[in-house]
Amino acid sequence: MSEEFGPTFITVTDEDGQEIVLEFIDALEYNGQMYQAFFPAETEGEEDPDSGLVILKVLHEDGEDVLSTLDSDEELEAVYNLFVEALFEDEED
Repeated sequence: MSEEFGPTFITVTDEDGQEIVLEFIDALEYNGQMYQAFFPAETEGEEDPDSGLVILKVLHEDGEDVLSTLDSDEELEAVYNLFVEALFEDEED
């Protein structure tokens, strides 16, 4: 991913109605499904110990892309491992 124009941020709403700002990291396809990885954006004055990699899948609904949580722990683990491999591969270059 090119950093020429700077990072890309999105805002999502969690199940409690709180808005969370995420920084886009990468996207990949696994078993015919697209997934996107994000890190929670750092907010001035806030430290979140649970600010790890956030993985969401891209669903197509009514002609639009919608981000959704993954269906199972197995799916999450498989996709997480692929993203980690890709991120570390980029660091080695």
